[in-house]
Formats: sequence, C-alpha cells, structure tokens
Amino acid sequence: MIDFNYETDFLLDDEAKISDWIGNVVKDEGCTLEEINYIFCDDDYLHKINVEFLQHDDLTDIISFDYSVGKNIQGDIFISVERVADNANDFNVSFTEELHRVLVHGVLHYCGYKDKTDADAKQMRDKENHYLSKLV
Repeated sequence: MIDFNYETDFLLDDEAKISDWIGNVVKDEGCTLEEINYIFCDDDYLHKINVEFLQHDDLTDIISFDYSVGKNIQGDIFISVERVADNANDFNVSFTEELHRVLVHGVLHYCGYKDKTDADAKQMRDKENHYLSKLV
C-alpha cells in the first residue's frame, strides 16, 4: 500500500498512476510492497526532521526512514517540494521530472541501492533513469 500525505499546499497529480508505478518498481526489483508513506512538506518541516533525527543541520530534498525487513518494503519518505523545485531549476529539468526522480530514488534505497560512492551513485542514477522511462 502506498499513501500520500501532505504537510504543505502541494498536491500530487494522479496519485493512482504514481502508486502503480512505484508498486511496479518494487515488484521489478524482486521485492514485496508492504507500506510506503510519502509525506510532502516544505523546507522548514524537513529541516526539523533532519536535525532531530539525523543530526544534520542542512536542507535536503528527501529523507527516508526504512522499516523494511528483508525484501518486504516499508517506510516513510519525506520530500521537500521546495527543495525539489530548486533542484529542478538547478538541473534544468521540469519540476515533475525531478519529483518523479526523488519518488523513485527513495524506493530504490529500500530495495537495497546505495549512493555514497561514485560507482553506487552511477548505478542508482541508471536505475532511476530506467524506471523514469517506464512512467508514461
């Protein structure tokens, strides 16, 4: 089950389509979808979480809390729509494209992908691009 929650005025277009897409990503990665909660918020909201839970005093676009057990995927994914908008501008892509990338990025972490090394980051980006191409 995928739930979308809003702590800001932003509303996701076509929740059902995004939910089906994310479900297919999880399935294609050989995992089982238990529960993912997406929480859309602003920079201040996500910054407070970053400081309180991760002791990081900076802005970020996404924070995920992974409660998965083995290949049973579950967790909470917090997304700052302000940061996504800024990043879209910085990367010269549409807000929607950057949002979709962030949505799938969090799930790929749950499926076992990392992005701390250059090689891992490249693999993550390749996976993101692969799944972005499937969202039509």
